[in-house]
Amino acid sequence: MAKSNGKKDGEKKQGGYTSRHLQVLKGLEAVRKRPGMYIGSTSARGLHHLVYEVVDNAIDEAMAGYCSEIGVVIHDDDSITVTDDGRGIPVDLHPTEKIPGIELALTRLHAGGKFDKDSYKVSGGLHGVGVSVVNALSELLVAEVKRDGHFWTQSFSRGIKKTDLEKGPETKETGTTVHFKPDSEIFTELQYQWDTLSTRLRELAYLNRGIEIVLRDEREEVREERYFFEGGISQYVEYLRGSKSPLHDDVIYLQGDQDGTEIELAMQYTDGYNEDTFTFVNNINTHEGGTHLSGFKAALTRTINSYASRSNTIKKGDSSLSGDDVREGLVAVLSVKVLEPQFEGQTKTKLGNSEVRGIVESLVNEKLGTWLDENPSSARRIIEKAVQASRAREAARKARDLTRKKSALETGILPGKLADCSSRDAAMSELYLVEGDSAGGSAKQGRDREFQAILPLKGKILNVERARIDKILGNEEIRAMITAIGAGIGDEFSLDQARYHKIVIMTDADVDGAHIRTLLLTFFFRQMQELIEAGFIYIAQPPLYRIHKGKQEYYCYTEDERETIVDQLTSGKGSGTVHIQRYKGLGEMNPDQLWNTTMSPENRTLLQVTIDEATEASLLFERLMGDEVEPRRRFIEENAKFVRNLDV
Repeated sequence: MAKSNGKKDGEKKQGGYTSRHLQVLKGLEAVRKRPGMYIGSTSARGLHHLVYEVVDNAIDEAMAGYCSEIGVVIHDDDSITVTDDGRGIPVDLHPTEKIPGIELALTRLHAGGKFDKDSYKVSGGLHGVGVSVVNALSELLVAEVKRDGHFWTQSFSRGIKKTDLEKGPETKETGTTVHFKPDSEIFTELQYQWDTLSTRLRELAYLNRGIEIVLRDEREEVREERYFFEGGISQYVEYLRGSKSPLHDDVIYLQGDQDGTEIELAMQYTDGYNEDTFTFVNNINTHEGGTHLSGFKAALTRTINSYASRSNTIKKGDSSLSGDDVREGLVAVLSVKVLEPQFEGQTKTKLGNSEVRGIVESLVNEKLGTWLDENPSSARRIIEKAVQASRAREAARKARDLTRKKSALETGILPGKLADCSSRDAAMSELYLVEGDSAGGSAKQGRDREFQAILPLKGKILNVERARIDKILGNEEIRAMITAIGAGIGDEFSLDQARYHKIVIMTDADVDGAHIRTLLLTFFFRQMQELIEAGFIYIAQPPLYRIHKGKQEYYCYTEDERETIVDQLTSGKGSGTVHIQRYKGLGEMNPDQLWNTTMSPENRTLLQVTIDEATEASLLFERLMGDEVEPRRRFIEENAKFVRNLDV
């Protein structure tokens, strides 16, 4: 038997994987290597996250009682300057690292004052990676500190020190200024959006009463806004309420603390049918809720039922009010300050501290109960609304049962309407919601039956912004969608049960099509928001024009594209007339054209629907789809100048 080289055989058995393959990333190299781990993405979301990280440091100073003014400037080159009047980042030498504190904070991960409760009692940046990550992902960062009687300046590039800490002129002021320019080698998007930044800064100003935040944009026309709210989250609730009418004049405000955990709750009931509850922990928007939200919901349901029983609003023998009943029309902001919050990773979207639930429950049980006793007329209106909601839900129960997939298909509710796909793999399956029977027929013929299902919708569905659940479930088209998707609705919704992971809204490229699309998005946002959050909702982009000359054929999706193609065909060689067809509806396309332009995965363009700011999205739906006409008229007047394609 031939002998083999033991070393080579050993490496072969292990796939050539030895210690020499282990890579050590030093300093901030890891951040530049995998930026998405620290800021979520390298697109617009991550770009704006850089600003939030620096601003959060200033907010932490404010929560500690040392900062009252914060400024954010977008410069004409899309660089950012953030200033605050806090204590300033330390500039003295660190006792063990032997470098200035500012250099340590900007060049080392997990280096900061957030781990020391003597410096910050509560803080949002508990992972200690914030400002150092900004430094790592900026082609230039200059930090200026006013502290210890002097100006101090130090500059960096891509996480590496460019200059030593320089001592400048004397000053009696304190504070920190961070100027940075995001690295074009890292980010795919480098332009900051005013609306995105203003939404977050306004939110922070509401959550931290008495703090002034100024946002200034120096690109093109100079624009500046000041956010200062002495009323704090009570004013925030008034802002979130929008044009809906309140059931009681004053916002309910509850405050308390226990074992170092501080609770603030502001809430107001309106005449609307949707619930808008937003929760925050140490100024971080906890989109996925957590123990603080669970505690609030449980206590609210218990307290309202208890009061209704005591006041004889609900008679003996009647069923108690559910959580959905007592939260109908509610606008609430719950802000919690926790010493040692436990979040799910750096995204910090769900609170896990079990003790916080009990603290919130105790506060709401006690103080909301007292408020109801002291305001009997307002309490009566709140209870009456909850009772009406309860009756509506009971009336909707049978309609809800009809939407369950099994019974619906057995009783023939969707005969010939849903053309299902043969695949049973939800991740591969697509459901097209198509405007009209004509387009639905073309889509059914042109689709790939293996993974594409077609559900034609007749006319415009109900505007769910103005309807209770019983009326919503009484709408035939909505019932058909709920049944086809198979995930339920409301409290019974389960994302795991969704039969399709792509739900595509396909409507005509005209005013009616846009209206139907808006009605469908309103339904998904209000009743199946989890589908949007999971990235399951898409909008199809059918072509506006078909242009052909001889055997040459083109489809154009914009006016500019049409002009370019027409210019090419008219200036080129060859005989024949250029024919332009404007598609007014999907039904004008034959099945092959619809497949090639709008449904084929190889050729189609789909827009994925996302929610960047839930609070602003909720306000926009309420403004555009609610009962009040004036906010809608004002929105049209303010945004008419941005219209590019007007269908009249």
